[in-house]
Amino acid sequence: MDLSKSNTEKNLAEAFAGESMANRKYMFFAEVTRKLGMSELSHLFRETANQETEHAFAHFRLMHPELVVDDVASITEEQKKAIAATCLQLAIEGETYEYTTMYPEFTDAARADRDSKAVVEFEAQQTESLEHAQIFRKAAHNFGLLTHIENHHARQYTEALEALEGVAIAPKATTQKWICRQCSMIYDPVEGDPDSGIAPGTPFDSIPEDWQCPICGANKKLFVPYQEAVAA
Repeated sequence: MDLSKSNTEKNLAEAFAGESMANRKYMFFAEVTRKLGMSELSHLFRETANQETEHAFAHFRLMHPELVVDDVASITEEQKKAIAATCLQLAIEGETYEYTTMYPEFTDAARADRDSKAVVEFEAQQTESLEHAQIFRKAAHNFGLLTHIENHHARQYTEALEALEGVAIAPKATTQKWICRQCSMIYDPVEGDPDSGIAPGTPFDSIPEDWQCPICGANKKLFVPYQEAVAA
């Protein structure tokens, strides 16, 4: 399904989010009514939650047909690795967005509202999202599924060959973000890293080689190009 020229991609993402939220909400209701001793009502909520899960899965399959496996015996080991790597990459991107953008913004808003309980909740979730991103990245390394890094190397080799053949290489965008393989910190050239003496607007390639990740201390070589997550 080609979603590039329609509103379907956005609608599927919103439908997926809605069905997923309904699943968690009904599971919460099932737990509440179970504690109240209303077993039949609890069962109803749980069954409905399961149906919402199937709806969400159906939407996600349309959004990511590359992850659909109908006959596992018909695909190669490399294809299996590619599918698993995509799952991990999407997971890492989602968790990275949560701890770098979503929860920090939520925490700031909660502080402005003087809602201390929400501040504690959001800060805890921010920390947990960072831990999840690190766990997923470690899994990608342990299972040998860092295909996006291999693709980056392949692009470098292709550019080198084209340069040797006299093919003009388009200048790299100075807004390209880079992500730390060790802790998933994202370097944004628009913001730079003022605390480390890197001015806003500094492309990653222009950062000194002895620069280190401000979060985990990893060296520059452990950063790879970051691809923005697609709504999912």
